[in-house]
Amino acid sequence: MLDFKVDQQLLEVVETDAKNFILTTVDEVFNWAKLSSVWPVTFGLACCAIEMMATSATRYDIDRFGAGAFRATPRQADLMIVSGTVTAKMATRLKLIYDQMPEPKWVIAMGSCAIGGGPYFKYGYHVVKGVDFMVPVDVYVPGCPPRPEVLLDGLMRLQDKIRGRKGRFIAPKWVTDYAKLIPYRK
Repeated sequence: MLDFKVDQQLLEVVETDAKNFILTTVDEVFNWAKLSSVWPVTFGLACCAIEMMATSATRYDIDRFGAGAFRATPRQADLMIVSGTVTAKMATRLKLIYDQMPEPKWVIAMGSCAIGGGPYFKYGYHVVKGVDFMVPVDVYVPGCPPRPEVLLDGLMRLQDKIRGRKGRFIAPKWVTDYAKLIPYRK
Protein backbone atom coordinates (compact mmCIF):
# COMPACT_ATOMS: atom_id res chain seq x y z
CA MET A 1 0.00 0.00 0.00
CA LEU A 2 1.28 3.45 -0.85
CA ASP A 3 1.90 5.94 1.89
CA PHE A 4 0.00 9.22 2.16
CA LYS A 5 2.81 11.33 0.67
CA VAL A 6 3.05 9.25 -2.51
CA ASP A 7 -0.75 9.25 -2.87
CA GLN A 8 -0.80 13.04 -2.62
CA GLN A 9 1.92 13.36 -5.26
CA LEU A 10 0.03 11.03 -7.59
CA LEU A 11 -3.18 12.97 -7.02
CA GLU A 12 -1.44 16.24 -7.84
CA VAL A 13 -0.05 14.79 -11.10
CA VAL A 14 -3.47 13.53 -12.13
CA GLU A 15 -5.12 16.86 -11.33
CA THR A 16 -2.54 18.92 -13.24
CA ASP A 17 -2.34 16.64 -16.28
CA ALA A 18 -5.94 15.40 -16.37
CA LYS A 19 -6.09 15.64 -20.16
CA ASN A 20 -3.29 13.07 -20.48
CA PHE A 21 -5.02 10.36 -18.44
CA ILE A 22 -8.04 8.21 -19.12
CA LEU A 23 -9.68 6.79 -16.05
CA THR A 24 -11.76 3.73 -16.87
CA THR A 25 -12.38 0.10 -15.99
CA VAL A 26 -11.19 -2.99 -17.80
CA ASP A 27 -14.78 -3.89 -18.73
CA GLU A 28 -15.29 -0.52 -20.37
CA VAL A 29 -12.10 -0.94 -22.41
CA PHE A 30 -13.18 -4.40 -23.59
CA ASN A 31 -16.66 -3.14 -24.45
CA TRP A 32 -15.14 -0.23 -26.37
CA ALA A 33 -12.99 -2.67 -28.35
CA LYS A 34 -16.01 -4.86 -29.15
CA LEU A 35 -17.96 -1.91 -30.52
CA SER A 36 -15.82 -1.64 -33.63
CA SER A 37 -15.34 -5.33 -34.28
CA VAL A 38 -18.75 -6.94 -34.38
CA TRP A 39 -18.46 -9.83 -36.82
CA PRO A 40 -21.83 -11.12 -38.01
CA VAL A 41 -22.72 -14.55 -39.28
CA THR A 42 -25.64 -14.36 -41.66
CA PHE A 43 -28.70 -16.50 -41.28
CA GLY A 44 -30.62 -15.16 -44.25
CA LEU A 45 -33.71 -17.16 -45.06
CA ALA A 46 -36.02 -14.96 -47.13
CA CYS A 47 -36.54 -11.47 -48.53
CA CYS A 48 -35.01 -9.79 -45.46
CA ALA A 49 -31.69 -11.32 -46.46
CA ILE A 50 -31.75 -9.22 -49.65
CA GLU A 51 -32.05 -6.06 -47.55
CA MET A 52 -29.23 -7.29 -45.31
CA MET A 53 -27.03 -7.74 -48.39
CA ALA A 54 -27.95 -4.23 -49.53
CA THR A 55 -26.86 -2.90 -46.14
CA SER A 56 -23.41 -4.35 -46.64
CA ALA A 57 -23.07 -2.79 -50.09
CA THR A 58 -21.40 0.55 -50.74
CA ARG A 59 -24.53 2.71 -50.56
CA TYR A 60 -25.23 2.00 -46.89
CA ASP A 61 -21.75 0.78 -45.88
CA ILE A 62 -22.12 -1.31 -42.75
CA ASP A 63 -18.30 -1.31 -42.54
CA ARG A 64 -18.32 2.10 -40.89
CA PHE A 65 -19.88 0.44 -37.83
CA GLY A 66 -17.28 -2.33 -37.78
CA ALA A 67 -19.69 -5.07 -38.86
CA GLY A 68 -18.84 -5.48 -42.52
CA ALA A 69 -16.79 -8.64 -42.25
CA PHE A 70 -19.49 -11.29 -42.60
CA ARG A 71 -18.23 -14.65 -41.45
CA ALA A 72 -18.94 -17.97 -43.13
CA THR A 73 -18.60 -19.93 -39.91
CA PRO A 74 -20.25 -19.24 -36.56
CA ARG A 75 -17.02 -20.05 -34.73
CA GLN A 76 -15.56 -16.75 -35.94
CA ALA A 77 -18.65 -14.60 -35.39
CA ASP A 78 -20.14 -12.86 -32.38
CA LEU A 79 -23.37 -11.56 -33.95
CA MET A 80 -26.10 -13.56 -35.64
CA ILE A 81 -28.52 -11.66 -37.84
CA VAL A 82 -31.61 -13.83 -38.31
CA SER A 83 -33.42 -12.42 -41.32
CA GLY A 84 -36.44 -14.20 -42.67
CA THR A 85 -38.89 -16.98 -41.99
CA VAL A 86 -37.66 -19.65 -39.58
CA THR A 87 -39.43 -22.95 -40.17
CA ALA A 88 -39.73 -25.74 -37.62
CA LYS A 89 -37.08 -27.80 -39.43
CA MET A 90 -34.69 -24.84 -39.58
CA ALA A 91 -35.11 -23.99 -35.87
CA THR A 92 -32.83 -26.80 -34.68
CA ARG A 93 -30.11 -25.65 -37.07
CA LEU A 94 -30.53 -22.08 -35.85
CA LYS A 95 -29.98 -23.24 -32.27
CA LEU A 96 -26.97 -25.32 -33.33
CA ILE A 97 -25.35 -22.36 -35.08
CA TYR A 98 -26.02 -20.14 -32.06
CA ASP A 99 -24.42 -22.70 -29.74
CA GLN A 100 -21.29 -22.79 -31.93
CA MET A 101 -20.70 -19.05 -31.56
CA PRO A 102 -18.12 -18.02 -28.94
CA GLU A 103 -19.02 -15.77 -26.01
CA PRO A 104 -19.94 -12.92 -25.96
CA LYS A 105 -22.58 -13.37 -28.62
CA TRP A 106 -25.54 -11.30 -29.73
CA VAL A 107 -28.60 -11.87 -31.94
CA ILE A 108 -30.54 -9.44 -34.11
CA ALA A 109 -33.99 -10.58 -35.26
CA MET A 110 -34.61 -8.83 -38.57
CA GLY A 111 -38.06 -8.60 -40.10
CA SER A 112 -41.55 -9.51 -39.02
CA CYS A 113 -41.09 -13.19 -39.93
CA ALA A 114 -38.11 -13.57 -37.60
CA ILE A 115 -39.72 -11.50 -34.86
CA GLY A 116 -43.16 -13.08 -34.75
CA GLY A 117 -43.86 -15.35 -37.70
CA GLY A 118 -44.91 -12.62 -40.11
CA PRO A 119 -47.87 -13.29 -42.41
CA TYR A 120 -47.62 -17.01 -41.56
CA PHE A 121 -48.30 -16.37 -37.88
CA LYS A 122 -51.88 -17.53 -37.65
CA TYR A 123 -52.19 -20.39 -40.14
CA GLY A 124 -48.59 -21.41 -40.72
CA TYR A 125 -48.07 -24.56 -38.66
CA HIS A 126 -44.56 -24.90 -40.08
CA VAL A 127 -43.31 -21.46 -38.99
CA VAL A 128 -41.67 -20.65 -35.65
CA LYS A 129 -43.61 -17.78 -34.10
CA GLY A 130 -40.47 -15.82 -33.28
CA VAL A 131 -36.80 -16.73 -33.02
CA ASP A 132 -36.78 -15.66 -29.37
CA PHE A 133 -38.35 -19.06 -28.64
CA MET A 134 -35.09 -20.65 -29.83
CA VAL A 135 -32.29 -18.17 -29.02
CA PRO A 136 -32.13 -15.04 -26.86
CA VAL A 137 -32.63 -11.96 -29.03
CA ASP A 138 -30.87 -8.69 -28.17
CA VAL A 139 -32.33 -6.34 -30.79
CA TYR A 140 -35.54 -6.53 -32.82
CA VAL A 141 -35.57 -4.81 -36.23
CA PRO A 142 -39.21 -4.48 -37.39
CA GLY A 143 -40.43 -4.32 -40.96
CA CYS A 144 -41.43 -6.50 -43.86
CA PRO A 145 -38.74 -6.32 -45.10
CA PRO A 146 -36.99 -3.66 -43.04
CA ARG A 147 -35.05 -1.02 -44.91
CA PRO A 148 -31.25 -1.03 -44.66
CA GLU A 149 -31.40 2.14 -42.57
CA VAL A 150 -33.47 0.33 -39.95
CA LEU A 151 -30.93 -2.50 -39.80
CA LEU A 152 -28.17 0.07 -39.31
CA ASP A 153 -30.23 1.61 -36.50
CA GLY A 154 -30.60 -1.84 -34.97
CA LEU A 155 -26.84 -2.29 -35.15
CA MET A 156 -26.36 1.06 -33.39
CA ARG A 157 -28.81 -0.08 -30.70
CA LEU A 158 -26.74 -3.23 -30.28
CA GLN A 159 -23.59 -1.13 -29.96
CA ASP A 160 -25.32 0.89 -27.23
CA LYS A 161 -26.13 -2.36 -25.47
CA ILE A 162 -22.52 -3.53 -25.79
CA ARG A 163 -21.33 -0.18 -24.50
CA GLY A 164 -23.21 -0.94 -21.31
CA ARG A 165 -26.39 1.00 -21.81
CA LYS A 166 -29.60 -0.86 -21.23
CA GLY A 167 -32.53 -0.54 -23.54
CA ARG A 168 -34.68 -2.29 -26.08
CA PHE A 169 -35.75 -1.49 -29.59
CA ILE A 170 -38.95 0.52 -29.65
CA ALA A 171 -40.62 0.68 -33.03
CA PRO A 172 -41.42 4.12 -34.43
CA LYS A 173 -45.07 5.16 -34.35
CA TRP A 174 -45.53 4.73 -38.12
CA VAL A 175 -44.51 1.05 -37.85
CA THR A 176 -47.10 0.28 -35.18
CA ASP A 177 -49.79 2.27 -37.04
CA TYR A 178 -49.03 0.37 -40.24
CA ALA A 179 -49.18 -2.96 -38.40
CA LYS A 180 -52.72 -2.16 -37.27
CA LEU A 181 -53.82 -1.79 -40.90
CA ILE A 182 -52.71 -5.29 -41.93
CA PRO A 183 -55.82 -7.50 -42.01
CA TYR A 184 -55.63 -10.96 -40.50
CA ARG A 185 -58.20 -13.56 -41.38
CA LYS A 186 -60.13 -15.01 -38.48
